[in-house]
Amino acid sequence: MPTFETLPRFTADLQHLTPAQRRRFRRVVLDAFVPDLRTGRQFRPGLRIKGVRCAPGVYELTWSMGCGPAGRATWEYGPSKRPGTPHVIWRRIGTHDILTGP
Repeated sequence: MPTFETLPRFTADLQHLTPAQRRRFRRVVLDAFVPDLRTGRQFRPGLRIKGVRCAPGVYELTWSMGCGPAGRATWEYGPSKRPGTPHVIWRRIGTHDILTGP
């Protein structure tokens, strides 16, 4: 199982999401993001993971594409806490606006 940590800004952003948005993010992470990390292959296209242009080493994940603004989260890889296991540092979560300070 990959390990993770959250930056204080991610935690603050998370508090601004609705309970339904938080559940959706958690479901996408557990059902798609983590399984893809485990395999070590490319992420599935539905996650729309790509690098953030203004922040080398930071990636964005689209976790909601329903009506209204798309839900996004930014993250980066950190030093592995267990050999051979990816470590994810969650940086921001919200809408497209988070990309101005990923």
